Amino acid sequence: MAKNIYFIRHGESEGNVSDIRLPETSPLTELGRKQAEYAAKRAAKLPIDAMFASTMVRAQETARIISEKTGKDFESFEFFKERIIPSSHVGKPKDDPLVVEERDHIQKNFGVPGFKHSDEETFDDLKNRASATLDFLASRPEENILVVTHGWILRVILSYVIFGETLTADECDKILGAFRTNNTGITLLKHDETKEKPWKLWIWNDHAHLG
Repeated sequence: MAKNIYFIRHGESEGNVSDIRLPETSPLTELGRKQAEYAAKRAAKLPIDAMFASTMVRAQETARIISEKTGKDFESFEFFKERIIPSSHVGKPKDDPLVVEERDHIQKNFGVPGFKHSDEETFDDLKNRASATLDFLASRPEENILVVTHGWILRVILSYVIFGETLTADECDKILGAFRTNNTGITLLKHDETKEKPWKLWIWNDHAHLG
């Protein structure tokens, strides 16, 4: 069965605009709620059979706004949450010298097997999560699925769609650097189990609803 997976990045959050690295409980801004309302009007025109969301607050709030407009309830899964950063960075300024130094060190060693600074997700963690996420979506019986998620993990998923299980950290890093998403941008992946390469990117970051 061919299916459509519509990914929507959450609306603008306090964490997006703050100079501080905020926790998972960071809510939407006023602009983020308006963006979610625009996305909800767009989603109401899509043939949605099921709706899923990240467990993070900004995604939950976005999904709730979309759910109210579409009349579709949603389920929450950790599959779709944003990448996990070191917990020691939460609550600190993004330009804190130690945070910047550690972030650069983590990035430099992104593809080094076995490297882990502290409790962040590594490349292997993210690659495995992307693979499991796609397997989960492919196994669902619904033909049209909407997922409210986050920009970073969505790009990792895209990387896996393109390169599959041979995905390297360098390839993933290039996708992370070259592809970007607007808040509430819509990405469409199509899956056809009859094809040798079942996943196809159909639309990336469509944000026409934002004007």
